[in-house]
Order: sequence, then structure tokens, then C-alpha cells
Amino acid sequence: MAVLGVMIEGQEGLTWDRWRHLCEVVEELGFESLWRSDHFFSVMGEYQRDCIETWVSLALCAEWTKRITFGPNVSPMTFRPPAVLARMATSVDLLAGGRLVLGVGAGWYEEEHTAFHIPYPSLKQRFDRLEEGIAIIRETWEKSNPKPPRGSVPLLIGGGGEKRTIPLAAREAAEWGMGGKPDLETYGRKVALLAEACEAIGRDPTEIKRSFQCGYLVGRDGKEILERAAQMRSVIPRFKDMEPSDVVEAARAGWLVGTPAEIAEQLRPYLELGLTRWHVQHFLLDDDEGLRLLMEGTAPAIA
Repeated sequence: MAVLGVMIEGQEGLTWDRWRHLCEVVEELGFESLWRSDHFFSVMGEYQRDCIETWVSLALCAEWTKRITFGPNVSPMTFRPPAVLARMATSVDLLAGGRLVLGVGAGWYEEEHTAFHIPYPSLKQRFDRLEEGIAIIRETWEKSNPKPPRGSVPLLIGGGGEKRTIPLAAREAAEWGMGGKPDLETYGRKVALLAEACEAIGRDPTEIKRSFQCGYLVGRDGKEILERAAQMRSVIPRFKDMEPSDVVEAARAGWLVGTPAEIAEQLRPYLELGLTRWHVQHFLLDDDEGLRLLMEGTAPAIA
């Protein structure tokens, strides 16, 4: 069994009006959760695109929704002191009545750090900072008042690194996620390593939700899929000069593509390996109908 959450790239043209609409639509359609990235400008090189501030938008999501889980996927530990991040997360979680999940990561986008005068240490130093930051976040929740409704906020830790990321997720995460659609062999190995890391510290691996995020192209038939592929050329730069049919073929490498029923079948092998949530990477921000197709045709088939 798995659920669907919607993942928005907040740095690729997200405006306040679009964000409010998405909060309302995602909840109304019945998705389990809503997520957004935490960046300061486009990661696709389209620097003219709008980018609204992540934590302000999450505070508004807490007010504009009543049911869904939501959070950042993920907030780099390089952006904010961990105690400050902990206090921000507490405030948003209190507003939401305990529906926030705090996604945290080491940070990866060097150009963004340079442009905004944020130090960008080595990979080892960034990962050290992530581990130290999580400890400070938990300490802050213990020491400061008010506390989150549940005493702490569940953590999402993303990444497939086998030496440090997966063991860290085993120790700290309520959810472990991967970016992109991994091949089945790789995903199975990562899930097994997570289980081994949990067992080594005496934790039940089923306590940890398992997810991945990837894009999608959906339609009732081939014609509708091609229509969405044509629209995608204005969003994804690498698709810009492709024919719609070529976009579809290129997307298949890392996305879920097809009718709602076909997408459910593509998810099924991952469900058998333990997937519990697909973060639907929703690039066509105004395409409510694409989300509706997933909820009407894909969600029931994997629930």
C-alpha cells in the first residue's frame, strides 16, 4: 500500500497565487501530502523564474489546509542555523496542529550558495554539519517552549548514500526518500541496506516511511500524453527543442509515463519492495487535471 503526495519545485515559477491554489487543490483532490523544494533560484538555469520563500509558504500552507501532511523536501542545513530551523519548524507545526514533516539535507547547489553569499563547505563538512544540525534541532525541541504538538517534528532524510545517508536515516528519520525513479535493483538494495542499518541499532525498519520523488506524464490516452509532453517543453530546458514524442521517450528514463492505470503498474514493483509514498513531482503548476487523473486512476490502484 502506498499514498500519493505532490512535490512542487518552488523555484521554477511558483507564485503566491499558484501556491494558494495548489494547497487548496491538493487537499480537495485527496492527496495525502504536499511538499516543496527549498531553493533561492532556479536549479534549471532559468533565473528569471519566480521563487517564493519556503518557510513563509509553509506557514501559509498550515493556515490554508486542514488535513494534509506537508513540508520541505528538503531544507539544506547550510541555509539556516539548526536551532533557528528547529524553532521555525515548531512554529509552523503548531499552526498546522501537528502536520509538518521536516525534510533536511546537506545542501548540493553550489551556484546558489555562491550567488547568495552562503558558505559552501566540502561534501564531508556539509554532511558533518547535517548530522550535528539534527542533534541541535532535537536539543532545541527539548529545551525551548512552546514545543511541537508531538514533542518533536518527524524528520525526512533523503538520499541513497550507503556509507552515511542510509545509516543516518536509520537512526533519525521518520521517512527516507530518494530523488528520481531508481531502477528496481538499486532500490531493492537500498531498502535492504536501510533494514540492515535499522536492525543493527535495534530499530524496526517498518517505522520508517520509504518514498521517492519523480516527474510524471499522464493522460487518458496517447494523445493527451503527447499534449502534456508538448507543454513540458516550456518548463524543462532539456526538452525545449524536442518533438513531443521525443519528450515522452526521454521522460520514460526517470519518470512515470502513461495512463493512470499504466502508472500504477509501473509503481507496483516498487510497492513490493516497500515503497510507501510517491512524491509526485508536479512540473506543470497549473495542470489541475493531471493531478485529478492520478487521484482518480492511480491512487486507488496502489492503495
